[in-house]
Amino acid sequence: MENTLGDFLRSRRARILPEEVGLPSHGRRRVRGLRREEVAQLAGVSVDYYVRLEQGRGDSASDAVLDAVARVLRLDAVEAAHLRSLVRPSRAPAAGTSARGRARQQVRPGTRLLLDLMTGVPAFVLGRRMDVLAWNALGDAVNGFSTRRDGGGAGGPDGPPNQARHAFLDPAARDHYRQWDAVAAETVSYLRRDAGLHPEDPALSTLVGELSVRSEEFRRLWADHCVREKTHGVKLVRHPLVGDLDFGYETLGVNGSPDQLLVVYTAPVGSPTAQKLALLASWTAPGAASEASGVS
Repeated sequence: MENTLGDFLRSRRARILPEEVGLPSHGRRRVRGLRREEVAQLAGVSVDYYVRLEQGRGDSASDAVLDAVARVLRLDAVEAAHLRSLVRPSRAPAAGTSARGRARQQVRPGTRLLLDLMTGVPAFVLGRRMDVLAWNALGDAVNGFSTRRDGGGAGGPDGPPNQARHAFLDPAARDHYRQWDAVAAETVSYLRRDAGLHPEDPALSTLVGELSVRSEEFRRLWADHCVREKTHGVKLVRHPLVGDLDFGYETLGVNGSPDQLLVVYTAPVGSPTAQKLALLASWTAPGAASEASGVS
């Protein structure tokens, strides 16, 4: 991948105007935002030290220095953690990665059973690189995981469905998501965080390269260097059979599987969306496929 540390720091200081931090804004500026020497001054480090940090030569930077840079650049907690992961990258291969660079992502039987027992809400397990590793019947009814081919479909040779490929490479995604722009930005921000945590993941590099080549929107958003966790939010869906569905969603970490999230779509009891979900549930055949191959 590119020099992510330098690009990330440059993108963050470009957001801040000098007058916002009490500095004069006179004089010609070649780029928007703070200069490197201004960040160094505000953080209390030498210009040379900060330049080396942007060049990726600051692996010995102390927590105090990184905290100072994060404060000056107004990084939130997720961005500050991302900065640390870029400065001190993990060199260990992703869990389960073989010598050929492919990582097996296994979903525990108990987690699969939990999905199947959640009959009233759409739910699925999201793994590394936004692979969908398992889902319940209602999750499939809403999202069509078992018929998608953006990552090999249900157990295909190329692995499980992938939310990033679906969002950017499947034309149907723009109809499925009523707020596609928000979903696209969220997707890229989450992949950015994944890339910071797993810089030596060749499969993620391949995915980012594929999306960059095939999607102009992805290239633009990737260049923004936004990074976010996937925690909760709103998902507005247009379903081909029951029409518009207005979901909230919550994500829960799967204990013992640190790279997996249980994603649950919710709707208030008695709401139009809840009524439509009940209708979809009544159409869902018992024993519908609830998991992908578990291999990516």
